Amino acid sequence: MEDIDAIALLQDPVRRRLYEFVAAQGREVGRGEAAEAAGVARTLAAFHLDKLVDAGLLEAGSRRLTGRSGPGAGRPAKVYRRSAAERDVSLPARDYRTAAGLLAEAAETAGLDMELQDAARRRGRALRGQGAPFDDLDQLADVLAGRGYEPVLDDDGAVLRMRNCPFHTVAEQFPPLVCGMNLALLEGLVEGSRVRVRMDPRPGWCCVAAAPSKNNEH
Repeated sequence: MEDIDAIALLQDPVRRRLYEFVAAQGREVGRGEAAEAAGVARTLAAFHLDKLVDAGLLEAGSRRLTGRSGPGAGRPAKVYRRSAAERDVSLPARDYRTAAGLLAEAAETAGLDMELQDAARRRGRALRGQGAPFDDLDQLADVLAGRGYEPVLDDDGAVLRMRNCPFHTVAEQFPPLVCGMNLALLEGLVEGSRVRVRMDPRPGWCCVAAAPSKNNEH
């Protein structure tokens, strides 16, 4: 299915609510849970969820939702998670991904890591503009959410992690270069704040995490 056709499926309000709920969980979601979140019947949710799978926007699997195994545990249920595939539409057609990859390759070959990080810190400061420094992780999360990072606080609220890396495709090709750029960008964004950022790579997550500054160090 063409990207534009797949994205067009999200025009349906029920389908969009279901997609956004599943995508926001960062885990597998059952039909019943998705239906309840979207405020629709389970059968209707199943129909729309399977449409999203057919379009490549979601992936489907199966597992027992009871947490039990063996006789009496019940049949495995169908579960859904956001697809790892990327979809984008540009009218007229543009190919910024190839340009980004070529620029990253040239920067890595020329050893321009530090120059790229300096530019990223300047951009981070510019993104904050005249806004006040961040006093807590919630304020930072609001800004990062607007830039596609999908920030999530740990259960204890002490660390802010990001489910999505906006630079994922290029980062997969040039991890040290792009992850270093990403860290520098966020360092510039939080400069002078009561929060700090650090490298903390984990599978399936952005390589950078944020936490409160220790002893009010800015």
